[in-house]
Amino acid sequence: MDTFWLQVVFWAGVAVVFYAYLGYAIVLKALLLLKKQHSRPDYSPDADIPDVAFIVCAYNEADFIEKKIENSVAVAYPASKITYYFVTDGSDDNTPELVRNFPYPDGIRWFLLHQPERKGKIAAFQRAMKMVEASVVVSTDANTEINRDAVLNLTRHFKDPRVGAVAGEKRIHMPQNSDAGAAGEGIYWRYESALKLMDARFGSAIGAAGELFAFRSAAYEDVPSDTLVEDFYMTMRMAMKGWRIGYEPLAFATEEASADIREEWKRKVRIAAGGLQAVVRLAPLLNFFKYGKLSFQYISHRVLRWTVAPVLLPLLFVLNAILYQTKSFYQPILVLQFVFYTAAIAGWIFENRSIRLKVFFVPYYFCLMNIAMYAGFLRLTGKKQSVLWEKARRRV
Repeated sequence: MDTFWLQVVFWAGVAVVFYAYLGYAIVLKALLLLKKQHSRPDYSPDADIPDVAFIVCAYNEADFIEKKIENSVAVAYPASKITYYFVTDGSDDNTPELVRNFPYPDGIRWFLLHQPERKGKIAAFQRAMKMVEASVVVSTDANTEINRDAVLNLTRHFKDPRVGAVAGEKRIHMPQNSDAGAAGEGIYWRYESALKLMDARFGSAIGAAGELFAFRSAAYEDVPSDTLVEDFYMTMRMAMKGWRIGYEPLAFATEEASADIREEWKRKVRIAAGGLQAVVRLAPLLNFFKYGKLSFQYISHRVLRWTVAPVLLPLLFVLNAILYQTKSFYQPILVLQFVFYTAAIAGWIFENRSIRLKVFFVPYYFCLMNIAMYAGFLRLTGKKQSVLWEKARRRV
């Protein structure tokens, strides 16, 4: 049996999967070594810092909202230069009352925006944007805590007139007894943060996470009301219009991990559906001839991971099993794949029995992410993923 083309497909698939998860980081690192590095933004105090609109969208966040307000109004930014908007649309707990009755420090300017109907986060956010007069907007999730210098460190980037948005760093609080979901999420975001920083230094960060990011009001445009990952889509639209997306590791938002692996699964499926929706809606960005470097970064960092790699993984296992029948050279590769997936299954079994064995966390979480892409695809194509998604419970 001639296996030439099977081998071609197999090794091409291996190359794509490796590139999607590790190779792009290696290539990017090498390119940065060849690229002239620009100095970081000036962090010394000056009088030219911009006016800021600080927006928090909170749906039924009674457990977190007071802590969030306290954290937000304590940022190291002149009170005369910042206005807070707390949008609580649809909340049927006492979140609006907690916002209204919070003992704000003197000099703090704030607005409570509330309507009984829940239309989703992006609708709530865009309602706040209609009131914004500041030149810079900072958005952060209601269940995160940001560092004291976060706003100052984000706004420094806007001294560069080419910068349209700046992504902050997302951090996951991981206690010693973290389960596979918490540990996997934490490891994933540490890697993502390093990759985002390299992306930004090379050209532009590829999107921002909703936990913390900032943008110029002049760069903003409303996005469709059914957008599932509005933070990513919004900032990538800015990049397509020619704005750079910066990245600031000294502005970070810390949040608790998902309450358990089931809650993390719900979150991953929703993000997967949103990521695939974004790939469809950002289809013009696949055009290398028009977007050049940005297309290269977007495809390498996001598109391959969201579309091609999850399809290739099971195919590679099947092809490896077929090729092993004809060439013994493929035996050790098949064994490695078998061990990896066995470890993932073992991680699933142990997790269900509340047994914490960290050696299985990475393979388990890796497989969870990729299976979630299939579930997200079914949600998206079956029109079962609404913007009114069920929140994943976080550790308290």
